[in-house]
Amino acid sequence: MKNWVLPVALLAFVCGCEGVTFGQICQGNTFNTRRGSDNWGQGQYGASRGSRSHQGLDINCDDGSVVYAPFDVTLNGRVIVYTDPNKAAINNGINMEGEGLCFKFFYVKPDKVAGTVSKGQRLGVMMNMQSVYPGITSHVHVQMCDRSDPTGYF
Repeated sequence: MKNWVLPVALLAFVCGCEGVTFGQICQGNTFNTRRGSDNWGQGQYGASRGSRSHQGLDINCDDGSVVYAPFDVTLNGRVIVYTDPNKAAINNGINMEGEGLCFKFFYVKPDKVAGTVSKGQRLGVMMNMQSVYPGITSHVHVQMCDRSDPTGYF
């Protein structure tokens, strides 16, 4: 079965989320600066990951920084990112929805995994990526639930 990826314009029509823009995600990164290239790869949607492609967008975030709700969100549970026990130090995240979008943040230790959080309020803390990927640009991985390209929302 083929996986279809809808263009952001069509997706916005379907979800009613046209004009939605993510607010600040990480303390110290007011403009949601994206991860570029480093010794571990690139942070844009579709970047090569060997035999697969990157299914999210990486937003720079220093280890230990506060992570914020980009708009009013409903928390829909924890995300387990990896099955590899060697990556346990960053194996956490959160499922959310808001503004007609369903999305996930990876590498975040959430304060809670249910309920609601208002725009700009603390969701949790960026986990220590350097302990697993030394030299990587630490980042929050933003992934849409349907794995479509989140870039148009930034």
